[in-house]
Amino acid sequence: MQNTPKSLRLQIAIAGRVNSGKSTLLNKLAAQEISITSPLPGTTTDVVEKPMELRPLGPVLFLDTAGLADDTELGSARMERSIKALDRADILLLLTTAGVWGNAEEKLLALAAERKLPVIVVVNKSDLQMPEADFCAMVKEKCGHEILSLSAASMTQSQILELLTPRLIGAVPEEFVTPPPMVGDLVKKGDTVVLIVPIDIQAPKGRLILPQVQALREILDSDCTAIVCKTADYRKTLENLKTLPALVICDSQVVDFMVEETPDDIPCTTFSILLSRIKGDLQTFCKGAEAVKSLKPGDRILIAEGCTHHASDDDIGRVKIPRMLEKKAGGKLEFTVCSGHDFVENLSDYKLILHCGACMLNRREVLRRLQLAEAAGLPVVNYGMAISCCKGVLDRVMEPFASNPTLSVS
Repeated sequence: MQNTPKSLRLQIAIAGRVNSGKSTLLNKLAAQEISITSPLPGTTTDVVEKPMELRPLGPVLFLDTAGLADDTELGSARMERSIKALDRADILLLLTTAGVWGNAEEKLLALAAERKLPVIVVVNKSDLQMPEADFCAMVKEKCGHEILSLSAASMTQSQILELLTPRLIGAVPEEFVTPPPMVGDLVKKGDTVVLIVPIDIQAPKGRLILPQVQALREILDSDCTAIVCKTADYRKTLENLKTLPALVICDSQVVDFMVEETPDDIPCTTFSILLSRIKGDLQTFCKGAEAVKSLKPGDRILIAEGCTHHASDDDIGRVKIPRMLEKKAGGKLEFTVCSGHDFVENLSDYKLILHCGACMLNRREVLRRLQLAEAAGLPVVNYGMAISCCKGVLDRVMEPFASNPTLSVS
């Protein structure tokens, strides 16, 4: 669990006004000095992340944010970072102190409601002053549940967890407990699935990339047999099978090869398209692929990458796909790149968002981006669907989803 990627952890944001004790709470939960604490306002300047295991929830990621209602010189920039952290949080711990409730707390509740984010209101520093009954009733009416009173400074880690853990368990979103399937609903027990995995400069030495590992694990969890082969061995692999595979999955960069070599009666798709089911929304990305067909020279495209890697000379997102899109559009396009948790605020200048597979982002952050794009009337397509569209095989790799009414992309 210590090696669980951040994108697969339950992410818990700790937010509130300055000096409400957010960093003190994180340090006590982690039993170590993760964040600097000080009586001075604005001590926390950026989001501090702390991965840990929290029984019985499993791997979690705490996000200690800069305080709101910060009137220091860099206050507005710090608050912007704090608000951005809510886009990826699964639960919000809203910290305040007895009798303190104003614009900062109301803003956090509004931001959480906009993101459909569960909120736990924690009244900290109860050793200095316990909240009065009227205050508790007022907050309960606003947030819909009883507040949690504690003192991060004077209580032990065990004491805090004894109070906090049951609240966290009750607030965990259903989509985190039962995430959407990646591939398990496309196969049945006893089926064979072939995975075409290119071994090239894009593949990490000594291991597979995360979408391949996730697909492989879900196939095994579905009591199916997984056969992994390199591109050059695919034809021989099919010939050696006594029973046709129920599904073939490939890396998007060899999708045209897979489609050409796979008989029409064998369903096939790509890792990227499967990933879009658990890191976003399949239908939304599919509609975005239709927008690829209407691109014209001069159109502006936003490339959104979840990781902050050093781009190679033949980078898939910044070089190869843009080259394909320009060929499809019949001329030069204008590209802007944002990476990591950064995202462009003004989307009105763009014709299309080209989004990565979001291996390093959690589902909630991607859905928030799709929400913003929808509000701006802007289509979004992920890398895999964009490649399949440019290579003219999108309909073929979307066939596995067409027979299931709940998965229809029409």
